[in-house]
Amino acid sequence: MYVAVKGGEKAIRNAHKLLAKRRRGDTSVPSLTVDQIAEQLALSVARVMCEGSLYDEGLAALAIKQARGDLIEAAFLIRAYRTTLPRFGYSETLDTAKMLIERRISATYKDLPGGQLLGPTFDYSHRLLDFAMAAENEGALDAVESETPLNEGMPRVTDLLSDEGLMEADPLPEASDAVGDLTREPLSFPADRDLRLQNLARGDEGFLLSLAYSSQRGYARTHPFTGEIRYGEVEVEFFAEELGFNVKLGAIKVTECQMVNQFSGSAKSPPKFTRGYGLVFGQVERKAMAMSMVDRALRWEELGEEQTAPVQDTEFVLSHSDNIQATGFVEHLKLPHYVDFQAELDLVRRMRAEWFAARDQQDPYAQTDLETGKEAAE
Repeated sequence: MYVAVKGGEKAIRNAHKLLAKRRRGDTSVPSLTVDQIAEQLALSVARVMCEGSLYDEGLAALAIKQARGDLIEAAFLIRAYRTTLPRFGYSETLDTAKMLIERRISATYKDLPGGQLLGPTFDYSHRLLDFAMAAENEGALDAVESETPLNEGMPRVTDLLSDEGLMEADPLPEASDAVGDLTREPLSFPADRDLRLQNLARGDEGFLLSLAYSSQRGYARTHPFTGEIRYGEVEVEFFAEELGFNVKLGAIKVTECQMVNQFSGSAKSPPKFTRGYGLVFGQVERKAMAMSMVDRALRWEELGEEQTAPVQDTEFVLSHSDNIQATGFVEHLKLPHYVDFQAELDLVRRMRAEWFAARDQQDPYAQTDLETGKEAAE
């Protein structure tokens, strides 16, 4: 506890009061509601759910409000709350092939079987400020021709390539293999793909984006094609042992991305495409794309490639991708380190005294300003 600050616990209580006041802001301005945040800041809510590792739009919106818009702090709040929840089992694997699709695009096929569905996106918008949004009443919204999500069968691009033998087989684990759980056990190395994907799914978006960008610029020779991005709603099922069948618990919205990369082949395998995979809560396409590119880069060893870049270093990537851990490590420097600093201060003073003593033995006529360290000519 930060009791060494002048005023001790009283100062801390006052700091909390001041924080609440600053969080509320000008009381003449209406207070933000949790529903407003959930509905109108949906992309921020999705990011907090991803990095907080908990799908709950209402709680994520509350965390954003409590954190004054600091998304990393909000994710921290969600992670902390998540630890209080009981665990009663694991859901079945999500079947994204049955997704109720709101957006589905591919950069590989113009005439994509099942069609391209642009959905809600900034991709084709002008990056110009819309000052009409600053008005208290934005007015009626233009009608959209169709907002009905599609649930028709839409084959994945990777499946189309697989049918021609041009895509590597999906590297799925054996049914008997135990799947790790980062929420229950700490990360350890070597880490198989199941743990890597879990780590990346809740990793910091900015960190993964930088790594993905580095791979595009030549640090790992990875410049993929976006095979497919799909966003929509998928059902979550749980196998109830007492009933003997799956029970539908509800539905969540996710973004799935599959990247397509070239692979020159080997003595045992002909040239083909390989894949990178990303799956995240909500509509967080940039994160899903970055995740899939980093996933592909981390597969260098199983594909017989050479490790040449930081994005291929599993321990480096996974150990530094979690912004909650990074925040704790960096921000703890704000806490009192008085004893440590006094020890360092004493050490530096003794080292300086020894340095000056040694200097005086060699040149007894030299003079130095002990406070500035600047030598003065006599």
